[in-house]
Amino acid sequence: MKRIFSLILLLLTICTMVSAQMVDPVKWNHKSQVNGQELTVTFTANIDPTFHLYAMDIPEGGPQKTEFTFETLEGLKVKGPTKVTNGKLIKTHDQAFDMDLSFYENTVTFQQRFNITGSPYKVEGFVFFMSCNDGMCTPPTRYEFTVAGEAELAAKDKDEKPVVTEETPTAPVTETPIDAGTDTAPVADAAPVAVSTEGLWTPVIDKLEAFAGGATTGDSSGRAHSWWYILIAGFIAGLVALITPCVWPMIPMTVSFFLKRTKDRNKSIKDAVTYGISIIVIYVGLGLLITVLFGASALNSLATNAVFNIIFFLLLVVFALSFFGAFELTLPESWTTKLDAKADATTGLLSIFFMAFTLCLVSFSCTGPIIGTLLVEAATSGSMLYPAIGMFGFALALSLPFTLFAMFPSMLQSMPSSGGWLNMVKVVLGFCELALALKFLSVADLAYGWRILDRETFLCLWIVIFALCGAYLLGWIRLPHDDDPDPSERVSVTQLMLALVCFSFSMYMVPGLWGAPCKAISAFAPPMSTQDFKLGEDAITTYHSYEEGMEAAQRAGKPVLVDFSGYGCVNCRKMEAAVWTNPQVKDIIDNDYILIELMVDDKTALPEIEIVKENGKDVKLRTIGDKWSYLQRYKFGANAQPFYVLLDGKGNPLNGSYSYDEDIDAYVNFLKTGLKNFKQ
Repeated sequence: MKRIFSLILLLLTICTMVSAQMVDPVKWNHKSQVNGQELTVTFTANIDPTFHLYAMDIPEGGPQKTEFTFETLEGLKVKGPTKVTNGKLIKTHDQAFDMDLSFYENTVTFQQRFNITGSPYKVEGFVFFMSCNDGMCTPPTRYEFTVAGEAELAAKDKDEKPVVTEETPTAPVTETPIDAGTDTAPVADAAPVAVSTEGLWTPVIDKLEAFAGGATTGDSSGRAHSWWYILIAGFIAGLVALITPCVWPMIPMTVSFFLKRTKDRNKSIKDAVTYGISIIVIYVGLGLLITVLFGASALNSLATNAVFNIIFFLLLVVFALSFFGAFELTLPESWTTKLDAKADATTGLLSIFFMAFTLCLVSFSCTGPIIGTLLVEAATSGSMLYPAIGMFGFALALSLPFTLFAMFPSMLQSMPSSGGWLNMVKVVLGFCELALALKFLSVADLAYGWRILDRETFLCLWIVIFALCGAYLLGWIRLPHDDDPDPSERVSVTQLMLALVCFSFSMYMVPGLWGAPCKAISAFAPPMSTQDFKLGEDAITTYHSYEEGMEAAQRAGKPVLVDFSGYGCVNCRKMEAAVWTNPQVKDIIDNDYILIELMVDDKTALPEIEIVKENGKDVKLRTIGDKWSYLQRYKFGANAQPFYVLLDGKGNPLNGSYSYDEDIDAYVNFLKTGLKNFKQ
């Protein structure tokens, strides 16, 4: 037992060390050199020993190639392509991408030349790159740079020595930033307005804290789920995995092995407990490995990253097809053969650990999709520890029967025998996987404004999916891998009840096609603003620009409710469905406030890149979401969503902030207090 706990401690230590070392495997620097009328900029990438940096000629469909983008050119003209002046190019055939790839190791130097056409000159841009090693890859990353200076345009003596200047990795402010000092902010539209925008971006953090004794109403964590949610979800996923065809038949076989292995019942119970702990160690290690591979910062950005959400969507569709019987996900047979041999060759605790590992591999065709779905949900929930917590819950549920049946072997007789019902479990899980996949496609669709999966389209698909699931449970639909039904066989009570749940759920969603809130699925469905067809009352009038909304408030003489939200924010959808649809809340917002909704994950590009100072560093705002996220951090000192704040027309707070809390009375009091302070 001590060895198992030592293994857990060692695994945690190794993962922590690896995670700390793999944060930034490529360090960039650059320098510039002027020679007559020519500027040469040299970029050097120092690569950690175990990593490699992909070259500039990676084929389409492969990993991210190294790209140089020059966004601003003043007094300069690009002279030829970017070239490699130092570094060994390595070419190999990559099995994962099934293509020939090239990359650099250790150190590589790139060089770009420019003709100087005016003085002063300036070039500004970034290097977009990706690095990998044999076990992991870092997300595509930008290295931003700025080179500026002055040059004599007249011809100089050819023997004049070139001027070399060293540049720091962080570019200085070279564009007009949001002017925090004058309390103004750039407005997206260039047209002049008749009202004042002075003070709209002035920080009010101290004033917010002064209200209600500095308290913030609601849950300010901003996370889609708590760790308790992830733990319980993992535990439920483990229970579901138990009743799959790959795991259920293994329970009596494994328990019988422990009971026959020794005549000492206490020893057999100890072995079974060790077996269960080994399962937990293996799956928790898998959760920690996910964190190591992606890193904490990457996990926090997964929730709204379109590329990752599309990958997750495709992954879950593949899992669903596997459960439907289109194909079977299996690991190489050689893996289980080697582990079986290891288990036979070793003794004691190590032998039991290898047995547990063999179970994990053998059951992968059934547990793989469940684990994958759980890891996707945990990884996009906002904490680097969530994958490990989810895997702990999963493994705990998976290991319990082996331990309990070893303690109470008489319970084995009450286990239902294997049969066609196990296959039915897989198919029902396939329908659930398919429904969940649409959630991730919806996040990418909303963030980039594609509008291919609006709310009514999403609901239509869910209605059909769960109706088909009910039809399958009643035996109206048969899949190729299902056993031929016996004409005399009747539908079981369990099947009937589950089918009733599926059909009822489908009927519940039907009114949503005409604008009903459908609060039970608010965390998954797209927001009501994407609904094209509605019956009944119109939705609350909403502004999506901070400046435009504040101008409207000044003209109307009303206070402002600013809602910092996100397309991928689950709790935001819950608040909109559970609180904003309340008649009293809706009436107050619609009649007494100007509502401004700012999506911090909106990927729409700004007309021009804006550069601001934050924590002593220059931060580039490239998208609308970047701008609203910076506004929330700079003016209100918060970065969690949902985040509600009440302001007057000049940008001053009228009450403390409010975060996720579905208490309608508390939200009404929050709004009424703001109105009272506004009138005073």
